[in-house]
Amino acid sequence: MPPTGSDPARMNRKKGDKGFESPRPYKLTHQVVCINNINFQRKSVVGFVELTIFPTVANLNRIKLNSKQCRIYRVRINDLEAAFIYNDPTLEVCHSESKQRNLNYFSNAYAAAVSAVDPDAGNGELCIKVPSELWKHVDELKVLKIHINFSLDQPKGGLHFVVPSVEGSMAERGAHVFSCGYQNSTRFWFPCVDSYSELCTWKLEFTVDAAMVAVSNGDLVETVYTHDMRKKTFHYMLTIPTSASNISLAIGPFEILVDPYMHEVTHFCLPQLLPLLKHTTSYLHEVFEFYEEILTCRYPYSCFKTVFIDEAYVEVAAYASMSIFSTNLLHSAMIIDETPLTRRCLAQSLAQQFFGCFISRMSWSDEWVLKGISGYIYGLWMKKTFGVNEYRHWIKEELDKIVAYELKTGGVLLHPMFGGGKEKDNPAPHPHFSIKHPHTLSWEYYTMFQCKAHLVMRLIENRISMEFMLQVFNKLLSLASTASSQKFQSHMWSQMLVSTSGFLKSISNVSGKDIQPLIKQWVDQSGVVKFYGSFAFNRKRNVLELEIKQDYTSPGTQKYVGPLKVTVQELDGSFNHTLQIEENSLKHDIPCHSKSRRNKKKKIPLMNGEEVDMDLSAMDADSPLLWIRIDPDMAVLRKVDSEQADFMWQYQLRYERDVVAQQEAISALERFPTPASRLALTDVLEQEQCFYRVRMAACFCLAKIANSMVSTWTGPPAMKSLFTRMFCCKTCPNIVKTNNFMSFQSYFLQKTMPVAMALLRDVHNLCPKEVLTFILDLIKYNDNRKNKFSDNYYRAEMIDALANSVTPAVSVNNEVRTLDNLNPDVRLILEEITRFLNMEKLLPSYRHTITVSCLRAIRVLQKNGHVPSDPSLFKSYAEYGHFVDIRIAALEAVVDYTKVDRSYEELQWLLTMVQNDPVPYVRHKILNMLTKNPPFTKSMESPLCNEALVDQLWKLMNSGTSHDWRLRCGAVDLYFTLFGLSRPSCLPLPELGLVLNLKEKKAVLNPTIIPEAIAGNQEAAVNPSSHTQLVGFQNPFSSSQDEEEIDMDTVHDSQAFISHHLNMLERPSTPGLSKYRPANSRSALIPQHSAGCDGTPTTKPQWNMELPRKGTGKEQPPLEMSVHTAAAAPLSVFGKEPASSKHSEHHHHHHHEHKKKKKKHKHKHKHKHRRDGRERGRGPLAFPSPAGGRSARSPSLSD
Repeated sequence: MPPTGSDPARMNRKKGDKGFESPRPYKLTHQVVCINNINFQRKSVVGFVELTIFPTVANLNRIKLNSKQCRIYRVRINDLEAAFIYNDPTLEVCHSESKQRNLNYFSNAYAAAVSAVDPDAGNGELCIKVPSELWKHVDELKVLKIHINFSLDQPKGGLHFVVPSVEGSMAERGAHVFSCGYQNSTRFWFPCVDSYSELCTWKLEFTVDAAMVAVSNGDLVETVYTHDMRKKTFHYMLTIPTSASNISLAIGPFEILVDPYMHEVTHFCLPQLLPLLKHTTSYLHEVFEFYEEILTCRYPYSCFKTVFIDEAYVEVAAYASMSIFSTNLLHSAMIIDETPLTRRCLAQSLAQQFFGCFISRMSWSDEWVLKGISGYIYGLWMKKTFGVNEYRHWIKEELDKIVAYELKTGGVLLHPMFGGGKEKDNPAPHPHFSIKHPHTLSWEYYTMFQCKAHLVMRLIENRISMEFMLQVFNKLLSLASTASSQKFQSHMWSQMLVSTSGFLKSISNVSGKDIQPLIKQWVDQSGVVKFYGSFAFNRKRNVLELEIKQDYTSPGTQKYVGPLKVTVQELDGSFNHTLQIEENSLKHDIPCHSKSRRNKKKKIPLMNGEEVDMDLSAMDADSPLLWIRIDPDMAVLRKVDSEQADFMWQYQLRYERDVVAQQEAISALERFPTPASRLALTDVLEQEQCFYRVRMAACFCLAKIANSMVSTWTGPPAMKSLFTRMFCCKTCPNIVKTNNFMSFQSYFLQKTMPVAMALLRDVHNLCPKEVLTFILDLIKYNDNRKNKFSDNYYRAEMIDALANSVTPAVSVNNEVRTLDNLNPDVRLILEEITRFLNMEKLLPSYRHTITVSCLRAIRVLQKNGHVPSDPSLFKSYAEYGHFVDIRIAALEAVVDYTKVDRSYEELQWLLTMVQNDPVPYVRHKILNMLTKNPPFTKSMESPLCNEALVDQLWKLMNSGTSHDWRLRCGAVDLYFTLFGLSRPSCLPLPELGLVLNLKEKKAVLNPTIIPEAIAGNQEAAVNPSSHTQLVGFQNPFSSSQDEEEIDMDTVHDSQAFISHHLNMLERPSTPGLSKYRPANSRSALIPQHSAGCDGTPTTKPQWNMELPRKGTGKEQPPLEMSVHTAAAAPLSVFGKEPASSKHSEHHHHHHHEHKKKKKKHKHKHKHKHRRDGRERGRGPLAFPSPAGGRSARSPSLSD
């Protein structure tokens, strides 16, 4: 950043009272985005942006903005041409010649590359030089208008084009385009300040074909047709200050529906889906009413738009005043299972409108507040809509997920602090990616992060009460809405940003409670708590001796000190005790109330006040305890393993009214296969008033118990008589009644029971014949004619049941399985599956649920050796063009096949798909599935693990996925799963290629294999995290020569790097030296013309000159060769490691011994470096454009 101006007081005053310090030397107040041409055939976009900025410091002469993959034609500031540098170090993280293949090195380089262009650090890919004519103007802190013309050609991220290959015009084909991305990804489709903390007002204009509709943020002011009526322009105004990261766009031939209940809400969907849209969104107004009521605050924007599009990046993406949803969420009134899921998506997106879009965050370390609040109020909506049982079940589910993830990976940190001293007490839990930036996070980590954030908000609510919690939210919202209406006082806008400290301050102001310990425990450090509880009843003293141990040494755990609630159900009622968990106290004495008196027939009072009769014969005669629960309210992020006798679990299952307790009891009873457990589970299954999810869980537990008791089991197979009684005809018990799904509870039970029954096994470990016949009968007699709901999910579950009944094939005399000698049971199953698959082709079910189940079932048959293992069927279903759920199911089977059969060919096929598939979600899922079910791992030998695979994956994460953060992080996760952190074991030792030059602290190419011509340039080490070329303009900040003494060990930030190089290249240069470049250095040097759009690493920054479009540099005619290599000259990093000691794995070992030597040699190294750079600096730098053209007059070279 340039040195601050002469008047620091002015800077501070500008920031408002909250003390938000902007990392930028200017304030953005307004931005215009105008896209005047969108071509669906070519998938290209042409337009311009105009940013209005006020300098906040004098002598501002560089302006940094974000822009990725946009081709920038010209930049003007107040109508004067301005020179600019375009440098994106994330395109290729480590230089392609580098022989490094260890993940530690990559992660550090990647984190450095991302922060080098991070707007929150005041950086950016695009560096614009303020023309000298405007310097005086800037010193007076007067307004600047920056006008940038840009285009996008076949974007690989940020904007996604969906162009179905069918007949007709683009509108008839349903072609559409929408913005997408993970976290702040707006820089992928127009130049901006891509930070959540830089707010401004917006004017958005989109010119599209007359048959198309453009939907964007804010109010639609007008639509204007062109003279020939072939095109129209949509003008949107967003008057509420908003960050660029919350700006979005969707263009397509949408059908439009104005919400009948709220006219300011509009819904858009693709052609012919209007009836589904009407039904799906008919519920939305209730969500609005709920949020506005609990937050006692109006919805902040003047309108709201929902757009349902195909090939969505995520199911729900919330942007300022509009949300983009996957079209697969749409459903008709006949669909049961999808309805709650879609409603949850709508509610989630609306919660994020308040916290996430309207209220934004100051920095990445405050992200948890927004995700936490939006997740928390969404939870309140769930509690109201689906009831307390569903809500508590969801909380338990989320808690189990985060606990499992943290114990597996080592922790999720909500509030990463980047202060100098803080690092010590706050070690980053994640070795294989940096958590300091959203774009380096694994996607799974990010989803777990969101999950933990809302659970922590719930812990805060437990501490200060819901009433205060909602008051805090209301306070945040009302401050923000006051600030947003201050049109000309942009320094007030920082009130719309939330920070951790601001949030905590407002909690203590509102509630007067100190929640610091809670924050320290759950927000400032990672890890969950692991409790082990066991007890003994002391009859003499009538006390319960409870022992609670903690494990805080395994990864992902932490020590808990504080209150812990324990609920004890005794004969006299239910009693709550709060124990104080101290440093080392394990034993706690809890006094009991009832002198055990079982002789009096008296009802037993439960937690919720109801009184029940119990059969107490199973109890221990000496103790009054029925059951004990540790932390029943889930007020700690914990995993509890508590030991109780089997009868206690059975009582807990039967009589405890909390669904979480019932589910805990069910999972505990799996360990007690006794007739009493069987009875308790069967009773729960029959109880109508029991929560349906508990009954579903009981089905599977009962199947497990039955399998453990197989030798002593009496009567028909588990659940069969119950199912017959509930769902079959009275007269003919093997025929199921015609479907009637009016009662959703019994519908879910009817779907689940057969799936669980199919898991039953007899003494020979086969599925009992009568169970299979029973399931086949259910399929055969299924009749949905009189049902008002669709039975597609039910039929899909019947196929899952068939798949569950399959057991491994017994091969006789090693005969090869063919379809002729199939086991008769398997033949029946296969016939059903085939019939279903063929039916699906004629009459597809909703979301193709049946095809998905059939594909899974076929894979099960293959794995069990009944049909020949062959991936070709799955590969055909995985092709682009099938419905996404089918593709994912088929790909999952291919991933599994790759693992089981160790097939290199299929792995290659999957990786090719990751690189080339048109749908970003599918590419992401393939990497995700390979990571979850890897073909091999770092700890095992595998024929699949070879050098080519390492190179392929390295290339993928290094440069092949630079257009999609989520994809790149997915590739990193896979690399970590397969090869671990250090150099992959299958690689040969780098003996010849690299020589360790310890004196200079870097590795270089062995001189014996270097062509002479380059050997001279050896010394020019270039920082790994940026590859730039710089034009010869004087560096405005270099007052002295000191700037040159930059130690290349520490240069990671591209600003220092750039100014260093600007110094080296001070004199204007002549393109005369190109002929000395040897031809064999060509491959490393040829620049790519299309700036990274075709996925190749860009080594050529764009100056504002027209670049010749002649292919991508790979097939350059030899004549142009000399000119291009000249252009790339400063990049002479020939396969040698950069000087950075921080990253190179070789240096770690020698680091300490060479500390002393290092100092001596540093100067030598620097001067050499400088001299060398100077010599080259005279050479090939002002590169002429081979096309002649305007580059000679190009202002960037005018110095």
